[in-house]
Amino acid sequence: MGHQDHSFSCAIHPSSLHIHSAFTLQSELELELERRARKLYEQGGQRTMAVAGLGETVCELRQAYESGKTRSLAWRQAQLRGLLRFLKEEEEAAFAALREDLGKHRAEAYRDEVGLLVKSANEALRQLGKWTTPERVWIPLVAFPATAQIVPEPLGVILVFSCWNVPLGLSLEPLIGAIAAGNAVAVKPSELSPCTAKFIGDNIGRYVDASAVKVVQGGAEVGEQLMEHRWDKVLFTGSPRIGRAVMAAASRHLTPVALELGGKCPCIFDMMGSARELQIAVNRIIGAKWSSCAGQACLAIDYVLVEERYLPILLKVLKSTLKRFFSDPDHMARIVNARHFERLSNLLKDKAVAPSILHGGSMDAKDLYIEPTILLNPPLDSAIMTEEIFGPLLPIITLKKIEDSVAFVRAMPKPLAIYAFTGDAALRRRIVEETSSGTVVFNDALVQYAIDALPFGGVGQSGFGQYHGKYSFEMFSHKKAVMKRGYLIELTLRYPPWNERKINLMRRLYRFDYVGFVLSFLGLRR
Repeated sequence: MGHQDHSFSCAIHPSSLHIHSAFTLQSELELELERRARKLYEQGGQRTMAVAGLGETVCELRQAYESGKTRSLAWRQAQLRGLLRFLKEEEEAAFAALREDLGKHRAEAYRDEVGLLVKSANEALRQLGKWTTPERVWIPLVAFPATAQIVPEPLGVILVFSCWNVPLGLSLEPLIGAIAAGNAVAVKPSELSPCTAKFIGDNIGRYVDASAVKVVQGGAEVGEQLMEHRWDKVLFTGSPRIGRAVMAAASRHLTPVALELGGKCPCIFDMMGSARELQIAVNRIIGAKWSSCAGQACLAIDYVLVEERYLPILLKVLKSTLKRFFSDPDHMARIVNARHFERLSNLLKDKAVAPSILHGGSMDAKDLYIEPTILLNPPLDSAIMTEEIFGPLLPIITLKKIEDSVAFVRAMPKPLAIYAFTGDAALRRRIVEETSSGTVVFNDALVQYAIDALPFGGVGQSGFGQYHGKYSFEMFSHKKAVMKRGYLIELTLRYPPWNERKINLMRRLYRFDYVGFVLSFLGLRR
């Protein structure tokens, strides 16, 4: 006891105050470590709760699908009509959200997102009965009596990852196809367009069946958590890097995946037949580069290939038209965020690239604005020519002969689209036959996205899987083969024991040589 008293008196002795301070610091450190541990534990618990919450969402979607209600034609039509009401009644709110996220003018927002969605939903409503009708197929006579058909059936529960550049359109366009096909759907909007993501999440449940269509908000961690669950199909739109991660995660459940990734879409510019054609071609080039989310679009023109002799006139008309189209800077969208702004500005600041700037190049970091910029022959090994630009920067590469453009494009990864302004039939034929891309468009650009009769999708590094119109319905459907036979005819040659006569008869059947089969069967021909 006395020893303890002595220790205590030593602890408070003036000559030993530094010992007391050390114990105090140690105590504070332990408390801080304890606080951090508790925080990590709570975060872990929150993540567990978040995963559990997502699990409940997936379970509710699965229950809605398994109930069978999503399969009925009436349910599908009701959801499409609900989407149309949503687009009509919430149009102004949609414009405001897109303006806040990306600086899109209401005209651009309607042209590229709201209007296209209205068109797509109406088309699905008109065609749904035809799309869902089983397709009868031909059966060889040898199978008589028999019938066969292909029956489209829904895949089940679908996950759609949207992208930030067309945040409303890339969320709802796949949704239209998925519910038309009779699926339950979870949509994960991009967190990089937060206003549009919130707009969709806050409103869409009032217009469609909220038990079968759900919006999941969050960033990359939420996306990872979603991929821990089993889905019947996943559609991802975004970068190849994240696309690879989605595919890797999907492989754990053998979930089929469709990827829309983009790439460097070239524009081949050949001689125009008249001044009017030249002006129209330039209008369309500018529309497909700067007028669609300031070039932040997977289908936007990435670079232009032109013969040296046509460069001066192309540059002249490009500059004058840019001045006319964008005299008001508010008529062009803004860069999505500071990180992407810095990425684009670094492309221009590259010492090897900066001397190639011919037009534009001014930047306003506060407003996230980059002036439409034209570059001439930047180094082909620079980042601006090896990476997808995804912004308002347009390199122009000159060639000795426009025919060399085919080899140039072939040397690059397969793009989502190839655009070519040319009246040369031989060049058009070579582009179609000798290059590979998701789409080829002659004398226009981007317009193919609005044509429901054309599939939208990439090939190779630009992605795989196609949708829009009926192709959306087919992407989210399984074509089930159904066959029915009767008992009238039975060919025992299909069963053992085997002999040469049976082999001979099978040879004739597989060639559909029914006359020879009958003669051989009757012993009238060997």
